[in-house]
Amino acid sequence: MSAGKQFAQKVGFVSLGCPKALVDSEQILTQLRAEGYEISASYQDADLVVVNTCGFIDSAVEESLDAIGEALAENGKVIVTGCLGAKEDGDVVKKAHPQVLAVTGPHALPEVMSAIHTHLPQPHDPYTSLIPPQGIRLTPKHYAYVKISEGCNHRCTFCIIPSMRGGLVSRPIHQVMQEAEHLVNAGVKELLIISQDTSAYGVDVKYRTGFWQGRPVKTRLTELAHALGSLGVWVRLHYVYPYPHVDAIIPLMAEGKILPYLDVPFQHANPRILKMMKRPASAENNLARIQQWRNICPDITLRSTFIVGFPGETEAEFEDLLAFLQEAQLDRVGCFTYSPVEGATANQLSDHIPEAIKQERRARFMQQQEEISRQRLAAKVGHTMTVMIDELTGSQVIARSSADAPEIDGLVYVENAEHLQPGEFIDVQITGSDAHDLFAVMLNRDPSQQGGSLNSEMR
Repeated sequence: MSAGKQFAQKVGFVSLGCPKALVDSEQILTQLRAEGYEISASYQDADLVVVNTCGFIDSAVEESLDAIGEALAENGKVIVTGCLGAKEDGDVVKKAHPQVLAVTGPHALPEVMSAIHTHLPQPHDPYTSLIPPQGIRLTPKHYAYVKISEGCNHRCTFCIIPSMRGGLVSRPIHQVMQEAEHLVNAGVKELLIISQDTSAYGVDVKYRTGFWQGRPVKTRLTELAHALGSLGVWVRLHYVYPYPHVDAIIPLMAEGKILPYLDVPFQHANPRILKMMKRPASAENNLARIQQWRNICPDITLRSTFIVGFPGETEAEFEDLLAFLQEAQLDRVGCFTYSPVEGATANQLSDHIPEAIKQERRARFMQQQEEISRQRLAAKVGHTMTVMIDELTGSQVIARSSADAPEIDGLVYVENAEHLQPGEFIDVQITGSDAHDLFAVMLNRDPSQQGGSLNSEMR
């Protein structure tokens, strides 16, 4: 064995029941070995035990429950699979042995392996694995995107994503957290949480309870944000619809658990246009919600995107959007003209807007937002904040604050900053601004604070 090579985790296995169950056991054992786990012949040497049960007749149920009890007594860490696990949705096992780590039904290889990964993750072995535990990433080493779900349950009339990607499918929360942990362990300092509808996370599985680090955690955005906030890195939420339950996330931002940043795609402000778009949460009083969020977390940065020139949009309805923009005072905004994407149901609407009018409205929209952005950034001049370094160009550092997502938001240009590396956090004083970016000088570095701040609120 090479020096420093890690020992593989060992799994004990008890297989009961018919030949079909035996084949299930063989498939699980094959996958365990493929992933580098060793199979233990005794309870004492095993780090965890899997019991594949039978539940066809009463005697088989009794035998299976006895086997589970024995494994718990001899080892203590037990995952149950097989036919007995499917009875009463697992309650037969859970009532008899509430200490079990997880219960699945038969022919459940992905679920069994998922439970094993949660309760007995296999350490990465650099001598045998060709893939690092965090996977292959195309982003710089100091930040990474984490997708928590696929698809979308909404049917917005301008969008064809559901027809391409299907309905909402949330990733098990332990998988999300395990990926996040691997990324942090690999040196990532910022996790950007993405999906088609981040605030709907867990709706499709009825907020099912999962397990992470041996603790129960609901598959829901609030609990996910809590868990991610415990990893000690920046956590940034994207594509969050303004549902009422999102309000529970804002106190976490105020407490510095996750970044005070919310990407909320409002798309429009006029009620009739929102209804024609079939936008979720269109009945919510978004201005009141924005004010409520700012009352709880004054430093919150709000980003959004809008569509102008939607079929049938009148000049008065566009003026409603401009009025909303002025009152909302959003920090970061993107604007697109309506595009008749093939397959979008909005294409069937009447009164399509001429391209010249769409472009004129977008120009007016962006001109108004540019002035709002200019004023909001100017208010930061003279303050100090913590920023993360993205890039070095000579003696100038290109950085981002908590208000700046990579690629889409502004930057902080820092002068007189040397001997630094991407991913480092530094404190700066803001000396200037324009409509999009900030300019700053680095303050004296305190070595005791080089772990990075979870927040970069102005001081």
